[in-house]
Amino acid sequence: MKTEKIIRKEIFSKIKKLYKLRQEKSSFVPSKSKINYAGRIYDHAELINLVDASLDFWLTAGRYAQKFEKKLAEFLKIKFCLLTNSGSSANLLAISALTSPLLKHRRLKPQDEVITMACGFPTTLNPILQNHLKPVIIDVELGTYNVDVRRMEKAITKKTKAIFLAHTLGNPFNLDAVIKIAEKNNLFLIEDNCDALGSKFKNKFTGTFGHISTCSFYPAHHITMGEGGAILTNDPLLKRIILSFRDWGRDCWCEPGYDNTCYRRFTQKFGKLPFGYDHKYVYSHIGYNLKITDMQAAIGVAQLDKLAGFIKIRRDNFNCLFNYFKKYEKYFILPQWDKKAIPAWFGFPLLVKDGAPFTRAEIVWYLEENKIATRMLFGGNLTKQPAYMNMKYRLVDNLNNTDLVMNNLFWIGVYPGINKEKINYIFKVFDAYFKKLNL
Repeated sequence: MKTEKIIRKEIFSKIKKLYKLRQEKSSFVPSKSKINYAGRIYDHAELINLVDASLDFWLTAGRYAQKFEKKLAEFLKIKFCLLTNSGSSANLLAISALTSPLLKHRRLKPQDEVITMACGFPTTLNPILQNHLKPVIIDVELGTYNVDVRRMEKAITKKTKAIFLAHTLGNPFNLDAVIKIAEKNNLFLIEDNCDALGSKFKNKFTGTFGHISTCSFYPAHHITMGEGGAILTNDPLLKRIILSFRDWGRDCWCEPGYDNTCYRRFTQKFGKLPFGYDHKYVYSHIGYNLKITDMQAAIGVAQLDKLAGFIKIRRDNFNCLFNYFKKYEKYFILPQWDKKAIPAWFGFPLLVKDGAPFTRAEIVWYLEENKIATRMLFGGNLTKQPAYMNMKYRLVDNLNNTDLVMNNLFWIGVYPGINKEKINYIFKVFDAYFKKLNL
């Protein structure tokens, strides 16, 4: 009689064959096959892990989640990694954690200020508003599209309690300057590292500088679980608070399926509850349920084995594009980065200069017609989006550069699914466009 172990091995062997069969049918056809801006890159290893987890039928976080959290923390050299169901949820948890009474005098309270940007993805801004805090919005630099640190000092008031910034398109913001300001003014620093997993500043991974940082594992990102995110911290108290907010707001930290990890389950007094009330049903925060499944984590474990390779390909593709676009620098502002940074690029941004003989809309239309996917820099200027028209915020100076990004910038992909053949096709399409304009 076959054992479960043998049956699983047979299933995994079939999965490997199925994956190989699917790969044989795929090929790139110039001008017919779409070159996506991003996408999931996987092989039989992810499929096998996914099926392995499903066969366990452990439907919440389990052994794969624990393995992923340990592996990512070791990769980044940070103490704590907590999985959640999305990068956006990670951002919500990061800001929510700073409102905890356990932080005593440092906790964020309604109408406290958080320094951030309007140039970016909405779920960096949203948690500030969702926690009844006031965003203090600063413009960006052209080229890096990161916060203009020269304006940060003048942004700070007695109400300012935190800084929450993303590393735009994987390009690290000036962490030396931002950390100096945060420490001088006793501010929390949260890094939105969702687009920058694997980026470095002064040879240290982004996502390890702030009090809290966040990651996203949506299919467009550096690695994927389909959906999924993570919160990172070196602070044991912040880890405990984040865990509570993620898991319904409960005070207990037992893993799913385990009881009495603290050995004091029925011997404590909380609030106005009777002495000995079950610690598993004590709630110290008004929290959420933002956990992940073990099947998602199983995919992530296989993806982590590929992360270093993915990062290298992204950098190689970026460098190839950068060297090519130098000849068109008359028409575009090319990406720039801090000399202390080594970005793991999320995309390749191009800002059409004022006075160029074409508009962003015209060149984007041409690229899309020729099967090259483009994207805007997310929400452009979020203060001009419908959802934020009545938002209460404080603006530092102006958002002139943010408006330029909104009107003139687009980006194309550098993800590992773009190979040499596809890059050559991208070059061919751009060259044809400029030839058509007699440039």
